[in-house]
Amino acid sequence: MCRWTVTQGAPVAWFSSFPCSRPPSLFFSLIFLLLLLIFKPSSPSPVSSVDIVRDHAPEGASHLSVSPSSSPAPLRASSARLPRATNESSSSATMVGRHARSSYGHLQGDVRRRQLFSYHKFFLRIGQDGKVNGTKNGEDPYSFLEIRSVDVGVVAIRGFTSNHYLAIRENGVLYGAKEFGPDCRLNERIEENKYNTYSSAKWKVKNRRRMFVGLNAKGKPMKGKKTRRKNTVTHFLPMVLK
Repeated sequence: MCRWTVTQGAPVAWFSSFPCSRPPSLFFSLIFLLLLLIFKPSSPSPVSSVDIVRDHAPEGASHLSVSPSSSPAPLRASSARLPRATNESSSSATMVGRHARSSYGHLQGDVRRRQLFSYHKFFLRIGQDGKVNGTKNGEDPYSFLEIRSVDVGVVAIRGFTSNHYLAIRENGVLYGAKEFGPDCRLNERIEENKYNTYSSAKWKVKNRRRMFVGLNAKGKPMKGKKTRRKNTVTHFLPMVLK
């Protein structure tokens, strides 16, 4: 046991009654360290970069809770299909058969002077007597025709020399009419092989099948009831007159 006293007339230290084996400076140091351990502030938790971005995100943005240690989730393609691109304008034309009406734009306008050259190499002619047949003579003036548009996809074909219109009767017979009438209205269509077909806009057979202008392999006219769109006897190539 020891007692510490203060010299120079100072009062006895408050700790003089406690046992001690070391100088007071060491004792105070231990007390100070003990107080630091008791009242030590808790260390702030590490802030991840994800938390910083989340705290500074603008209002209205979705908040994601992501653990710093978790690995990023793999990206997956959305199962929703994107809408197909379309190239349709609001002014797209209605369909006529398998072709759009707008595809007949080149058929409208001024009168076209042509010769109709058949798939079997005959020039369609309209004689002065109204007889329709084919000729091999490309210089035959009765094979010179005028094709005039009278409606969308509908034309009238007139012999330039005979002044008769190419026409189809109700029974399918081809003839040359002196005056323009319902028999003279012909549907003009471009086929897949780039040849044109001409069918009656007025008359059809009983099963609603169209009747076509046609020349057989001998240059003779065919009855409309025996013609078909896919049959090459009905295919003509409009040739520009020189």
